[in-house]
Amino acid sequence: AAWVQVSQGNPSVAAVFKTSSGYVEAGTVIAKPGCWSMLKGGLTLETSGEASLFFQTQNSTADVMVDSISLQPFTPEEWKSHQDQTMDKVRKAKVRIQVVDKLGNSLPKATVSVQQNALTFPLGCAINKNILTNAAYEKWFASRAFRVTTFEDEMKWYSTEPTRGHEDYSAADALLEFAKQHKLAVRGHNVLWDDPTYQQGWLNSLTPQQLSVAVDNRIHSVMSKYKGQVIAWDVMNENLHFSYFETKLGPNASGHAYNLASTTDGTIPLFMNEYNTIEEVTDPMSTPAKYLHKLREIQAYSGNADIKMAIGLESHFVTPNIPYMRASIDILAAAGFPIWLTEVDVKQGPKQASYLEEVLREGFSHPEVEGIVVWGAWNPKGCYRMCLTDNNFNNLATGDVVDRLLHEWGGSKEPLVLGETDENGFLEASLFHGDYNVTIVHPGVNSLALPQRMIVAPVTPTQAQPSVVKVTI
Repeated sequence: AAWVQVSQGNPSVAAVFKTSSGYVEAGTVIAKPGCWSMLKGGLTLETSGEASLFFQTQNSTADVMVDSISLQPFTPEEWKSHQDQTMDKVRKAKVRIQVVDKLGNSLPKATVSVQQNALTFPLGCAINKNILTNAAYEKWFASRAFRVTTFEDEMKWYSTEPTRGHEDYSAADALLEFAKQHKLAVRGHNVLWDDPTYQQGWLNSLTPQQLSVAVDNRIHSVMSKYKGQVIAWDVMNENLHFSYFETKLGPNASGHAYNLASTTDGTIPLFMNEYNTIEEVTDPMSTPAKYLHKLREIQAYSGNADIKMAIGLESHFVTPNIPYMRASIDILAAAGFPIWLTEVDVKQGPKQASYLEEVLREGFSHPEVEGIVVWGAWNPKGCYRMCLTDNNFNNLATGDVVDRLLHEWGGSKEPLVLGETDENGFLEASLFHGDYNVTIVHPGVNSLALPQRMIVAPVTPTQAQPSVVKVTI
């Protein structure tokens, strides 16, 4: 971290380390004259020896001033320890289970086991229409403790209105029904996509006035149809890297889209979904500072001051820079908006699975990340970038990572024996937030208690002691 100021303009200033293996960028900030801006970043070094730190800007006429530079090194073991401590603090809660007989007498040495019905944290995986006609795919997906999903393409504009004026929501409707059957929350993805590559051909032939009408109709159509059935919307997709609608409709196209989206369904978070904000420090288009600048620009549009904006981080990684990922999320979190990792995957390579685990652990352990969706929808022709299974639905190494973390974080459907009650009939445990069934076995009681439901929720700041769950057998 460092505080940075420039003599003129508003250029980006980057922190760059010169090491024995070359130059490594660690973070950037949009600097200003007359006030200080915090530059926060991170890097992982595989080399040893001396290193030099530079602060670099492309504005050759601006002087750069830097103050209060802080460098904090961590070993991988220390980093993992910090993740575990944070997970214990923000993803778990202590509970005290008291076992009594029908007369209210405490029962010591009762064996207590729990089985989680559902994780509270929304961790899930994308799906596509292939799951509707492939029983093996459905069986594999349904056997995981996923809480949320995103449809890969089926809600996108080019899928629902490939021909002007002829809407077809049948695939999205079928996937939504599938999600309801399997008790999956659904993220609406996406309303508009700013990449010109993914616009259906008929849009390109419209005049600006016709396109404006078509955009308004699209927003109203898809959001009205699924109002109350999705938990969030990616309203603008990748509007930092691309500007299809801004180029044709003017610089306020994003602001107008969010205004109409909020009017249509302003009760749920409206995400700005973007890539490389936490993945690539060298991408100047979507740095955390650029992301927040665009988000505030949208908020500044007339009528948008109080809409439910949210931060969607696609998380398409090649080689994860976990310290930079954490620093970037810290910067974004300071704005106070909900944050999700919306499309997590890692490019294929020998370390794909281990890299995926690093990313998921970092996301789950960050206290401001409110949900994660893995971008692993199966396709017989090959997944987007990362599959979790082969075509026979046997786990790949990436699928093993997801299963292992689901199990570790409490999302296993297997019973977990917590131990025995003490002499007063109590047992204390630390459990991930979730919905559990508690089962008791005691040698002195002939009948077993039916499983009793228990909700493990975050404790309030004023709650000094763990909540007590009384189970009678």
